[in-house]
Amino acid sequence: MVSAILLYVIKPTRRIIIDTPVERHIQVSAGDTLSKILSGHGVSGGDINAIATLLKKDCGVQSLRANSDVLVIKKKNEDAPVDKIMLSSGPWKRVELSCDANGKWAAEIVSIKKDTRLVRKSGKIPDGGVFSQTGVEAGIPIGTVYEIINLLAFEIDFERDIQPGQEFVVLYEENLLDGQVVDGGRIVEVSFDTHLDRRGKLKMYRFEKDNGKFGYYDDEGKGAIKSLKRTPIDGASVSSGFNLHRKHPVLGFTRAHRGVDFRAVTGTKIPAAGAGRIVARGYNSGHGNFVKIRHANGFETLYGHMSRFQPGVRVGTNVAQGQIIGYVGSTGLSTGPHLHYEIIKNGVRVNPMTVTFPRIDDLTATQKSKFLEFKGKVDQASSALSDNPNLFIPM
Repeated sequence: MVSAILLYVIKPTRRIIIDTPVERHIQVSAGDTLSKILSGHGVSGGDINAIATLLKKDCGVQSLRANSDVLVIKKKNEDAPVDKIMLSSGPWKRVELSCDANGKWAAEIVSIKKDTRLVRKSGKIPDGGVFSQTGVEAGIPIGTVYEIINLLAFEIDFERDIQPGQEFVVLYEENLLDGQVVDGGRIVEVSFDTHLDRRGKLKMYRFEKDNGKFGYYDDEGKGAIKSLKRTPIDGASVSSGFNLHRKHPVLGFTRAHRGVDFRAVTGTKIPAAGAGRIVARGYNSGHGNFVKIRHANGFETLYGHMSRFQPGVRVGTNVAQGQIIGYVGSTGLSTGPHLHYEIIKNGVRVNPMTVTFPRIDDLTATQKSKFLEFKGKVDQASSALSDNPNLFIPM
């Protein structure tokens, strides 16, 4: 008997590759570079150079920021090359880089739309209180508190003019993303009742003109920002005021103190109190390292006892208001680190706390008409939020 032999032919099975997209999120840490991160994910040196060039040239990204920037690296599957990279620089800006079939990289800046609303906060200075702490306790973000101080420093000395019972109101923007507050926006209106005869109630509104530039203006549309600041270092305490009969702490005899001293730690940045041109920079036995700036309308300011000068700031340099010119120190006749600040008007040194400064940005008649219309809407919004603090007013 012949046995039947059965032959089984086994057909090879086809390997099915499923494209499972891969997406990796990398928080940039100290010591990370673009090259280090991308090479670690298989990106070639040539592609890394092309990506770095795009970021610098087209996107304004010079380097990665540790603990701030986030990279998202994408590819079609685990075995595929990287074909898309996203760089998030904060919540409102994202750069997307993509690689086409020919291996060429392209970049696009994606702006994320903010959900902005108007918020109203108010408070009253308590006995022994200071504005910064009172503002934070009223629910104002600390960054916004510092902006308020910066705006009102043209009129208020936050060391000597703050008194119990003074009331303040601020309207500012909050920016939200997916219903969560991310950061604070612009200050739209601020008022501060100083209870001081010479100042009264200060009020200013942020108004954007037809040319796209904005400024702050009082109730009547007059420029609220002045040419100079009374206190160049925000938040610094006054250690010695303007006094024509002060006993000098080093020399030991009566000698006029024609300036104001602001106590601050060595190395504190010193901003220019106003826009102008540096006319003197050097050292003398009294002021130590000092800088003198000439401004418009016959004004000059002097900054003494600096530990060092800001690089690039020299005689003939034009500086903007707020630009750093040097750093607090204790050079010259000084018993400790502080800034000696003088204001000279038409050749005469005057008291920075009482002198009247010229305005720098009044509105034209046409602009004023538009401003008053805008002011009415802001006042209406403020009233509505005062009656109902939980009201949502979109901007």
